[in-house]
Amino acid sequence: MKIASFNVNSVKARLNNLTQWLSETNPDVVCLQELKCVDEAFPREAIEDLGYNVAVHGQKTYNGVAILSKFPMEDVTPRLPGDDSDEQARYIEALISTGTTPIRVGGLYLPNGNPVHTEDGALHEKYTYKLAWMDRLIKHAEILLTLEEPFVLAGDYNIIPQAEDCHKPSAWKDDALFRQESRDKFRKLINLGLTDSFRACHTEPNRYTFWDYQAGAWQKDNGIRIDHLLLSPQAADMLSACDVDKEIRGREKPSDHVPIWIELDIPE
Repeated sequence: MKIASFNVNSVKARLNNLTQWLSETNPDVVCLQELKCVDEAFPREAIEDLGYNVAVHGQKTYNGVAILSKFPMEDVTPRLPGDDSDEQARYIEALISTGTTPIRVGGLYLPNGNPVHTEDGALHEKYTYKLAWMDRLIKHAEILLTLEEPFVLAGDYNIIPQAEDCHKPSAWKDDALFRQESRDKFRKLINLGLTDSFRACHTEPNRYTFWDYQAGAWQKDNGIRIDHLLLSPQAADMLSACDVDKEIRGREKPSDHVPIWIELDIPE
């Protein structure tokens, strides 16, 4: 089973890129982020024509997540538990019925968190929201782990885990994506017993999933690795491959992210 994550940076603006990539690579399950549209505006028909079931948790102009699956989906749940007042569309979860071993998939778009500080030097509410959202994700992962089932938490985490995951660490030292508090929360999530699928398959530095549109970042390979698929122990036991479809970034009108994917060997 091939499971991918792709921040499309507006699904309507990148629909041709998305459907081309889907047709070429044929993933079984895809978590999409930054749809930037409400549920009713999602281009469902174009995706369904490629053989996918679609679950959407959208929001006007900002955020928005979706799961595409060639298998039936059950127990589809939007929103990350822990804060009923949070109206941002950043999480969706579904149980993927493979016919043998069901796989639970959570698709997430973690807050960016910038700016970190207000003008008077206090922590900005955007950064405290990011940290609080990560605390909720950690608590939810703890609950999922008690189920002792294979699950994948896939998406744009807006976290650079290590210095080797960015082109120039000094340029990011005060950024919400690389600040120590953010990285500590990510490490706490991993330390629950989850596996960073990319690092389980690759040890080489300077492999990225995002290149900014500004300052020739793509041409200079000035990127960062912020899109991750974290696996429960049961899913990690099935992991056979993980990679990044880097070439997508060089296409016409691309997203600033590229897809990252894993392959799981599902027991028959």
